[in-house]
Amino acid sequence: MTVREVVYGNSPRPLAFSPPLVLAPMAGITDMTYRLLLRRLGGVGLVTMEFVSSEGLTRGNWRTARLLRFDPAERPLSVQIYGSDVARMAVAAALVEEMQVDACDVNMGCPANSVLKGCAGAGLMRDLPRAREIVAACRKALPTTPLTVKFRLGVRDEELNYLELGRICEGEGASAVALHPRTAKQMYTGKADWSAIARLREAVSIPVVGNGDVQVPEDVPRMFRETGCAAVMVGRATMKNPWIFRQAAELLAGRSYRPATIAERRGVILEHFQLIVRDHADEPRVVMRRLRTFTGWYTHGLPNGAELRRRIASLPDPPAFLEAVEEFFARRFAEAEEVLPLTTSEDREGGRVPG
Repeated sequence: MTVREVVYGNSPRPLAFSPPLVLAPMAGITDMTYRLLLRRLGGVGLVTMEFVSSEGLTRGNWRTARLLRFDPAERPLSVQIYGSDVARMAVAAALVEEMQVDACDVNMGCPANSVLKGCAGAGLMRDLPRAREIVAACRKALPTTPLTVKFRLGVRDEELNYLELGRICEGEGASAVALHPRTAKQMYTGKADWSAIARLREAVSIPVVGNGDVQVPEDVPRMFRETGCAAVMVGRATMKNPWIFRQAAELLAGRSYRPATIAERRGVILEHFQLIVRDHADEPRVVMRRLRTFTGWYTHGLPNGAELRRRIASLPDPPAFLEAVEEFFARRFAEAEEVLPLTTSEDREGGRVPG
């Protein structure tokens, strides 16, 4: 299989990226530190910010403004916005245009109840006229930046209107669409219906990005083969295996990939933790919360990973945390210097991340 270039056109400043691999937006996860880490590891074509509230963005909320920070080394970069008010979404899109990032994505797929209640995220799939207005208003507010839209199959099994929404997005000038082929009611349970990605690809002429149930590198070329999508978007699997983009890119280029070693796993964990500590130095609670979250994911598949997860639950500060991580890996090195596969049965039982 050849590595393709993906082009988001319909804009004076089109976006082209390769490999055709996209980091999914994940609330509380895909901040600047995480995006930079994945860029350094390689293989990802486009990274996406965690979704940003149009209400917070247009009202000058400092927490929302903080989410919008980025490093030029991350590019190409997409900013995802969400909301239900047409005028406010247009203002938010105009602010993204001022940032001169590489794409602006509209979230019409988030299944969280707090978002659905406000008729945002996947809630907009209940109101396609409003969804159309939002896409049109955002497109007008983005004179040079490509506009993309991410959505699901529908809110529930009885309301599968993703094909209609895809045609609406294309008709209102979107450059690409991304589909997570589950309903909002399913959240992240059950199985993603990849055949729906293929049907959407046949229904529109703009690029379709496939998302959902990509757990191991081999799933990426399989999704391309089974759906014909233009690009594959990966989310939660990156937390268990941050090398997944690089490994998938190797497969797409017709080469085999090498699983990460214990030393590489230690290096990535410590590098990410140092980035978190530095970036959130003024928010000690945020630091500890993120360190615990990522340790829980990163240690899946490692021998005795549960031991470290139990220990960090009661640690008081980042220095104690980093010391525990160093001690854990020192013991692993003493036990064996060997290559570890990162996709074990424990990996597949990982937690759920909203977004």
